[in-house]
Amino acid sequence: MAKLYFHYSTMNAGKSTVLLQAAHNYRERGMEPYLLTASFDDRAGAARIASRIGIGAEADTFTNTDNLFDKLTTQRAAGPVACVFIDEAQFLTEDQVWQLARAVDDLKLPVMCYGLRVDFQGKLFPGSATLLALADEMREVRTICHCGKKATMVIRQDADGDAITDGAQVQIGGNETYVSLCRKHWRDAVGDI
Repeated sequence: MAKLYFHYSTMNAGKSTVLLQAAHNYRERGMEPYLLTASFDDRAGAARIASRIGIGAEADTFTNTDNLFDKLTTQRAAGPVACVFIDEAQFLTEDQVWQLARAVDDLKLPVMCYGLRVDFQGKLFPGSATLLALADEMREVRTICHCGKKATMVIRQDADGDAITDGAQVQIGGNETYVSLCRKHWRDAVGDI
């Protein structure tokens, strides 16, 4: 049975690694996965999903104006699609998440979304908020804070290592500026005492 999945975490937890391993497993069994990632995220190269541990795969891309139901219908007409894998799912729009839900329900395509839950200010990304509302199954990809507790938050640091509390929600690249923390240490870092 097809389902809409949301695999979420903080930065540097291994979401792309998990996605690439799952897609590899489909290929090993003779089934064709369809990989998608945000078009403006070209850190690994254009139309590519890559993990910090060095593995990667070619992918199709989406913009915030694409109709993903139509895109999946077209892809399926071109050849078999066993499962859809979406990296950087936090960048989906609310409408696009609904389009993915339609693809699950009407096209019977399993859709596996991987992305951040919250930004550096502790706020949900629009795509993540809608996935939390609509996903049939949610799975947390866990990582840890420097204290050993589960990290659920992320800070963005300036050049001096101080937490930034203002700015654009989206900043592509600069992985060294992000640190995953537990809620207590995130609160400490942003001055919420």
